[in-house]
Amino acid sequence: MSDAPPAQAPAATENDNFNGQWRDRYWWSNDGVRLHCRDYPAPQGAESLVPVFCMPGLTRNARDFEGLAEHLAKSRRVITIDFRGRGESGYAKDPMSYVPLTYAQDVLGLCAELGIDRFVSCGTSLGGIVTMLLAAMAGDKLAGAVLNDVGPVIEAEGIERIRGYVGQAGSQPTWVHAARAAQDMHGAYFPGWKLDDWLRMVKRTNKLTKEGRIVPDYDSKIAEPFRVPGGEAGVDLWPALAALGDRPTLILRGRLSDILSGATAEEMVARLGQAQLVTLDMVGHAPSLDEAEAQAAIDALLAEVDQREKARATGAAPA
Repeated sequence: MSDAPPAQAPAATENDNFNGQWRDRYWWSNDGVRLHCRDYPAPQGAESLVPVFCMPGLTRNARDFEGLAEHLAKSRRVITIDFRGRGESGYAKDPMSYVPLTYAQDVLGLCAELGIDRFVSCGTSLGGIVTMLLAAMAGDKLAGAVLNDVGPVIEAEGIERIRGYVGQAGSQPTWVHAARAAQDMHGAYFPGWKLDDWLRMVKRTNKLTKEGRIVPDYDSKIAEPFRVPGGEAGVDLWPALAALGDRPTLILRGRLSDILSGATAEEMVARLGQAQLVTLDMVGHAPSLDEAEAQAAIDALLAEVDQREKARATGAAPA
């Protein structure tokens, strides 16, 4: 990683304690925020396959993709990202930098640090918005895309629900208390989940403080631009979606979602040349990507990407 961080910032480092699955990596944003990702290496012989970048939702982090990353890392490199203000990434001095355009710029900085020219973007909710912006900003880098329960139209009901809790959460005394609180808030969107599912969710999205309390693992100031009308995206996303063109694209939707409507999902498929829609039953916003059906659909997308990338490398397909 880079040894030249912005002036007055501590040196960026790579955690040498590889845990057997991933390596922690750090890089610097243009405005001096130290950012973090988990880098799951490709297995021997698969180094030439395009990696997958996993980008989380508004209040989520790199841990959100633990199940999917472990699955995909059996066949290729996977990088799961902590957007600024989440997980192990630093908090921004300017809360108005907590917007999709800045996150997209941060991801392009990661590409430069790692020397990655092509990747598949797998984005949940906010991460899907960032994926669409990347298609518009640097479409030559995208070999394919997974848009997890998000599209160019975000339903007002879902936006108001999220605005009602983001940045407002308190603390819980135990993980079970945190799991029950999450179930009370989101249970209608995951009616089939058991206590173990809720525990897995909160352990991915919360952290333990020095005082022994369970709190959300993000900067509460991420809510500031989100509460501005239109702040959830900031731009008309239909042109950004169109920038995906005929790249292999998977649209995942939870049937109980209040963010991505069935009508919008169908319109997305109609406007894209190589898009597939998979709707998951008994799931709302957003599918965890631990679902077998979701993983099978992502596997199929990656198989198509690999075929097209091989043809592209031999000149049999357009760049």
